[in-house]
Amino acid sequence: MAEFKEVPATAPVTEKVTVWFENRFPTAFAEYKKHLSEYYAPKNFNWMYFFGSLALLVLVIQIVTGIFLVMHYKPDANLAFASVEYIMRDVPWGWLVRYMHSTGASAFFVVVYLHMFRGMLYGSYRKPRELVWIFGCTIFLCLMAEAFFGYLLPWGQMSYWGAQVIVNLFAAVPFVGPDLALLIRGDFVVSDATLNRFFAFHVIAIPLVLVGLVVAHLLALHDVGSNNPDGIEIKAKKDASGKPLDGIPFHPYYTVHDIMGVVGFLIVFTAVIFFAPEMGGYFLEFNNFIPADPLKTPAHIAPVWYFTPYYSMLRATTDPMINVFVVLIALGVVAALMFGRLKNPMKIAVAVVGLVAIVLLKTFDAKFWGVVVMGASVVIMYLLPWLDYSPVKSIRYRPTWHKYMYGVFVVWMFVLGYLGIKPPSDAGTLIAQIGTVFYFGFFLLMPWWSRIGEFKPVPDRVTFQPH
Repeated sequence: MAEFKEVPATAPVTEKVTVWFENRFPTAFAEYKKHLSEYYAPKNFNWMYFFGSLALLVLVIQIVTGIFLVMHYKPDANLAFASVEYIMRDVPWGWLVRYMHSTGASAFFVVVYLHMFRGMLYGSYRKPRELVWIFGCTIFLCLMAEAFFGYLLPWGQMSYWGAQVIVNLFAAVPFVGPDLALLIRGDFVVSDATLNRFFAFHVIAIPLVLVGLVVAHLLALHDVGSNNPDGIEIKAKKDASGKPLDGIPFHPYYTVHDIMGVVGFLIVFTAVIFFAPEMGGYFLEFNNFIPADPLKTPAHIAPVWYFTPYYSMLRATTDPMINVFVVLIALGVVAALMFGRLKNPMKIAVAVVGLVAIVLLKTFDAKFWGVVVMGASVVIMYLLPWLDYSPVKSIRYRPTWHKYMYGVFVVWMFVLGYLGIKPPSDAGTLIAQIGTVFYFGFFLLMPWWSRIGEFKPVPDRVTFQPH
């Protein structure tokens, strides 16, 4: 048992209360020191490092507003839509809570996308932070599941038919697809059983997993230390007391620093809530203000904006696209066998893998491969630490044309997102197919293109200009 600290009788009341708690709960104070006051973060963080703390802020907003919504929401197919209308019209400040939750869902994806893109730019997934990145990707995956399950709960037209379309995709899985779709729905169509299942997952199961993953993400980050815009490990150079020369305590410096980001975020967040909560139909679709009608299908069914890039990839996977994949695989195998410096066992392995891939592509229909492509577009993010062969971490010290590669990647994500909102067309499908090929090529060819070019020398210490 640790010795109790003594406090002078003349000490201020706040100090007496603090010491009283510290004597009886020393673990909390030790964790506070480890993760805040004595956690040394790089001193050159820029504005792109706001988004981690903003993601945590939005998570809290979603949990708190979700609790108040559950107090009045009825997870019943006959009452769900009416209960949402009741919240909007009759519950005091219910409209504000509902709009905070719906806007918060989109805000969550905005800050998470920016947070992940910053990690890509500065190489925050590289050694020794692979596990931090894996936890982050799993958080993103859980966030997508949470949004999908919550999307059905208002029981509007787009909620109902969007869930119908997405769940039916699982039926395309060979052998187990129909049973899997039936298990998810709990019925042969989206019904009251589906609503209750989605409600349970959205309110209890996934939030528990999400909070646990966030804690694991932060603990893993604080164990290995934060990355920085220079991609330099600040733990490599320490002073006589063992503190990083280029580090500063997270609290109070970055807790105060992040307040600026929080204020800026809240200004935009509240402006959307009060002036454009539907955001032109992107945050709240107009069809969702119509009660779900199983007998009336909307003219065009599309998911919310944060799913549309992946939905575009799913729709782009057609039979002609499968034939293109077959040709590309065949050409790749021929090139590897003819021009690659492979030994005979490796040549045989490449030929066998290529042949199996071609047979599988031609065996199952395009709908199934569309589901695979959509899933792979998220799962491939997990492999990023092992795909990047660049000798430096940060984009600052990579060749200039690498910046253009990331810029084109962002442009294609916007294009795919836009196409996913629009009704399908021949021209749109062709553009989406090009974007899909670029998306996967960006990652799968990264071991090659990330090593090409003239890299700038990385300084020994972080570059920092006070502001």
